[in-house]
Amino acid sequence: MPDARRRIWGWYFFDWASQPYNTLLLTFIFAPYMTQLLGDGSAAQAVWGYGVGAAGLLIALFSPLLGTIADRAGHRLAFVALFSAMYAAGAWGLWWADPAGFSLAWVMGCFVLGLVGMEFATTFTNAMLPGLGTDREIGRISGSGWAFGYLGGVMALILVLALLAEGASGTTLIGLSPLFGLDPAAREGTRAVGPFTAIWFLVFMLPFFLWVRDPAPPGAIGILPAARQAWPQLKASLRALPRQRSLTAYLLSSMFYRDALNGMYAFGGIYAAGVLGWSVTDVGVFGILAAVTGAIFAWAGGRADSRFGPLPVIALCVLVLTGIALGVVFVSREAVFGLPVAPDSRLPDLAFYLLGAGIGAAGGALQSSSRTMMVRQADPTRMTEAFGLYALAGKATSFVAPLSIGIVTDVTGSQSAGVVPLVVLFALGLGLLAFVRSRPQAGGAT
Repeated sequence: MPDARRRIWGWYFFDWASQPYNTLLLTFIFAPYMTQLLGDGSAAQAVWGYGVGAAGLLIALFSPLLGTIADRAGHRLAFVALFSAMYAAGAWGLWWADPAGFSLAWVMGCFVLGLVGMEFATTFTNAMLPGLGTDREIGRISGSGWAFGYLGGVMALILVLALLAEGASGTTLIGLSPLFGLDPAAREGTRAVGPFTAIWFLVFMLPFFLWVRDPAPPGAIGILPAARQAWPQLKASLRALPRQRSLTAYLLSSMFYRDALNGMYAFGGIYAAGVLGWSVTDVGVFGILAAVTGAIFAWAGGRADSRFGPLPVIALCVLVLTGIALGVVFVSREAVFGLPVAPDSRLPDLAFYLLGAGIGAAGGALQSSSRTMMVRQADPTRMTEAFGLYALAGKATSFVAPLSIGIVTDVTGSQSAGVVPLVVLFALGLGLLAFVRSRPQAGGAT
């Protein structure tokens, strides 16, 4: 395999390795388990909102500074290794979420540690995208990377549902007792998703570290001098943004729509468990469907991105997700889009499966094209700095969606009402896209 192709495949493996944290822990297995652990859907959604919001706040505070340091000093692979250790440690710690006696602070602390590690590592790996291909190629590369990641998430989810996570009957989706003699009564099969996620990540990060090379930038300095210069450099970059109108509009737009999308991923499983009464297994099947559509449309979106550019792909996806967020509010056991249903009707489940497939499809293409749009907006001579600003925009308000969902759910006592903030965030992101140019002049100043 030629070195350039091997480097691209190594970069793909980060998405494959890291995706199970989103698929298994953030959305489809551990999140709904929290509903069962706490015994109340609204309480679980509020706690989850505060936890994910706290992680977002930490990411917002430290990610741009760390990115600026690495931009000046290099050593991005060393940073990725450090954050990989945080990912694995946080995921493994979820094993101790024992229903017979658990510490909520410990469980949420471990979850936040792993989530912060994953997001920091993602910031550094995303910044490597421009060096993987030409302007026309990176849309396809980004889309293929997201698709490969979703496939990894699907594979991990299928293994967990088939071999580990127990349903109400104490058996897995295919009727087996949880692997390794794990005790269904103590929910050991479901709790094992934490160590499983950690092991999966460590094993599949090996191709990344073996094949990806990240040479130090020209004029690289030591980490300590870079750390001293990081804050002044970041302030200078922020002060320059008003002169870069298209770039600024895109950063603000992506800040809102990415926050809303992350809120959908974080609360989809909890919402289904609390409102529709789904089991962990039900949510897992829903997750497989969403991940499969995500893989297909991330791949297709990458091809559309390379042909038409990322802007129309992003606009269409945000529009679709806005409609889906509205639709979720009107799905419950009592009614579907205003139509009353019988208590034993499967229509609410079918409707939510279809909405989940839409979230996966639009979300996969959106995230892929968002990375390539950042390349289009940036000054080619300052690409790493631009991705640092992209990280800042993505994390600076990453706590807004989960915290607003947590607060609205807490105040109203309604999980359906708690989804409304996502509609507002998507609408803001869509409106700001009107001020984004597909190919602004150098630096995005026009």
